[in-house]
This record gives sequence, structure tokens and C-alpha cells, in this order.
Amino acid sequence: MAAIAGVLTVSALVNHCLARRAEAQNPPTGRFLDVDGVRLHYVEVGDGPTLVLLHGNGSMIADFVSSGLVGLAARTHRVIVFDRPGYGHSTRPRGRVWSADAQADLVSAALGQIGVTGAVVLGHSWGASVAIALALRHPSIVRGLVLASGYYYPTPRLDMLLMAGPAVPVLGDILRHAVAPLTSRLAWPLLMRKIFGPAPVPAKFGGFPMEMAVRPSQLQASAAESALLIPMAAAAAARYPTLTMPVVIVAGSEDRLIDPDAQSGRLHDAIPDSSYHPVPGSGHMVHQTNAPAVMRAITEAFARAEA
Repeated sequence: MAAIAGVLTVSALVNHCLARRAEAQNPPTGRFLDVDGVRLHYVEVGDGPTLVLLHGNGSMIADFVSSGLVGLAARTHRVIVFDRPGYGHSTRPRGRVWSADAQADLVSAALGQIGVTGAVVLGHSWGASVAIALALRHPSIVRGLVLASGYYYPTPRLDMLLMAGPAVPVLGDILRHAVAPLTSRLAWPLLMRKIFGPAPVPAKFGGFPMEMAVRPSQLQASAAESALLIPMAAAAAARYPTLTMPVVIVAGSEDRLIDPDAQSGRLHDAIPDSSYHPVPGSGHMVHQTNAPAVMRAITEAFARAEA
């Protein structure tokens, strides 16, 4: 037992040093807001009607930037991209359940601080749940929604239960500090093939800092959100038909992580003022493999919001 404890301690120290090195090599590119005890990192570029981007589980601002979507949108819009709590350079205070509702309230307060009174909001994957919660809880802010590759209805998901391990008290702390960073690095190529497939991982994704994603702090946030995914969808599903703003739904037609027809197609059927655009040849990371298709969805959402 002493030998195991020693190995775990050394591993945790190494992972701590690697995390600090990753942060030094990938400094913040935007600004910070202090919102309800959270130091929230965000990037703002461009001029015009406001577009807010919310990334998925395990991700950060760098995902949207490397995809090219931020650059495309900034030609005609004011684009605001957040590192959600616990990701990138944003903090995630412990002792709170960072559900989609809680994060929606945080985003609403942050937008108020920077003078945003109305925006089209795009959420990818887990971020789509935050975008929906923002529209339901703060409808005056949300002029339209773009929902990309989201998970909206509860289904059995053994993978989410396994991924939730680092969020378990005590044992989870050991896992995320000593074990999960190493296993995450080893599993990274397999995970990338799954979330990008059937398309290959594009060269531009090399701009995404993998070492930031496998820090113990970010793995804890990701695990907690994996644990919340199914119950959160179950609690929210009945509220989708009450959305009154235009909703544009986009998903890779060959998503290997989330069934697009069972999730995005079903959501389209449930929301009266919605459209659905399956993107052929794309998987879960549709904004990376076909940024122009997602940009068209954004343009549609603004046009319908202004009609």
C-alpha cells in the first residue's frame, strides 16, 4: 500500500507541474470578469449584432478559435466567447452544482456586465444545454438560438457514467490528480477519432491545447458535467416547446457520440419555431469540420430574429 501511495503521490506532483507548464505556455488571450465568485475568461472580437459562443464538455475558447468560426463570424458580428467555469482560464468554485441552469445565470450576469442586452447564442454539445437554459431563464437576452450537436433527451449512456469518475468525492480527487491525466493523454487519439469521425481531425485543430484539457482541474469539471448530462436532459425536456425565439439546430449527420436524429431531430419536432440542418460527412465536431455550415445556421438565426 505504501508503494502504491508513493507512486500516486509522485504522479500527482508530475501532473501538477505539467498543468502549470500548460498554463504558462497557453496564457489567456482575452479579458476577465468577476461574476458571482467566478473569474470568467472571455474573448471579444468584431463589430455588429452580438453572437455568444458556448463550448462543449472538455473544451474551451481555443476550440471555436481554431475551428475558424470566430474569424468567420467576426466579419459581421460582435463575437463573445466564454471559457465556461472550470475550462480554459475560468475558475470553477467548488461547493456548487454547476448545472446548465447555474451556468446560464452566470452567463446572463456576465453579459450584463459587458453591456449585452440581446444576442444570438450558439451552444455546442454540453454548451447547447447552457444556451437553452439561458433562453428559458433569461429570454429577454436571447434573440435566437443555434444549437450544435447537443444532447437533449435522456438515454442510457455507460460512457458518461465512466467519465464521471473523477467527480466522485475523495476517490475522484485521487483519480483526477494522479491517474486521469495520464489515461486521458493515452486515450486522446481514440477520443479524437470518435468525436471528429467520420471526418479526419483537421490540421487546424493543432491549435487546440491538449495539455490544458488534461489538467486535473479541467478533468474534474468535465467529469462533473458528464455526471449531470442525463438527469439534466431529463429535467429540461418538457420545457423545450416553451422556447419562443427562433431556434436553428445543426448536427453532423454521422455523429458517433450523440445520435443526431434521436436528439437534434427530435428537438426540432418539439420546438415550433425551429429548423434542423443535418450536415453530411460531419460528426460531433461539426463546427470544426464544416464551419461554413455552422456559419449559415448563425446567419439564419439572425435573419429570423430580425424578421
